[in-house]
Amino acid sequence: MRIMLTGAGGQLGHALCRAQPSGEDIIALDRAGLDVGDAAAVTAMMETLRPDLIVNAAAYTAVDRAEQELELAERINHQGVRYLANAARAIGARLVQVSTDFVFDGASTRPYRIDDLPRPLSVYGRTKWAGEHAALSAPGSLIVRTSWLYGVQGTNFVKTMLRLMAERDEVRVVADQIGTPTHADSLARAIWALAMRGASGIAHVSDAGVASWYDFAVAIQEEAYAIGLLDRMIPVLPIATSNYPTPATRPALSVLDRDATWVQLGKPAAHWRVELRLMLAQLKDMTCG
Repeated sequence: MRIMLTGAGGQLGHALCRAQPSGEDIIALDRAGLDVGDAAAVTAMMETLRPDLIVNAAAYTAVDRAEQELELAERINHQGVRYLANAARAIGARLVQVSTDFVFDGASTRPYRIDDLPRPLSVYGRTKWAGEHAALSAPGSLIVRTSWLYGVQGTNFVKTMLRLMAERDEVRVVADQIGTPTHADSLARAIWALAMRGASGIAHVSDAGVASWYDFAVAIQEEAYAIGLLDRMIPVLPIATSNYPTPATRPALSVLDRDATWVQLGKPAAHWRVELRLMLAQLKDMTCG
């Protein structure tokens, strides 16, 4: 099977490259290799490569900046997916599109199921939801929603916390937004497993367990200090969302119901704290190297 991976230079793209299934012909394209927001470039690349499967990890993920950069977020998160879906439909390829918990409004009192109606609160969430609609226009497509993604590459909450904890005498972290941290490596493994099984429709994928951003930050400090990534412990203080206003409104509850996906994969995901330890160990190895 010939597979085209877009967004290979990003956080998830790197993880997908590391976890790629053996024996498959995978062409990994970063933004320089293919700008998904360029319709002509997408058509030309698809006609040249004629992949059987497209995994789209390209995305505009600057949630707050998207409030001022609507056109750019729309170009990548919606129009880019539409171009890929149109090209996939033309050559009979399957499309895997990565989406987000931010398509929901966070008002639920239980984890979000795949059939719950999205009500995004932000430009980022709205453009990703539009991208879902575009992807589903291609027969056999798969939407993989995830939450609170982090990994050794790119900018993310874990790496920001490590930097702040090394620089400051205390950090204040929102404690009333609840979700599930998800390691890019575990998401990548699940995406490949679902894709190789020919899964279609919508799947929710995250690590197991739940946490607030405050809980996540406390765990980051404890685990990083234990392996020597941090040389001291500082106070981590819980605050309310109202005390940390941001341009984009975030869901209060970002927990996805993953039960159906775990049945498909034959086992539940590891707990998020287990995956956090793995990521921090990788980061330490990179730092030491």
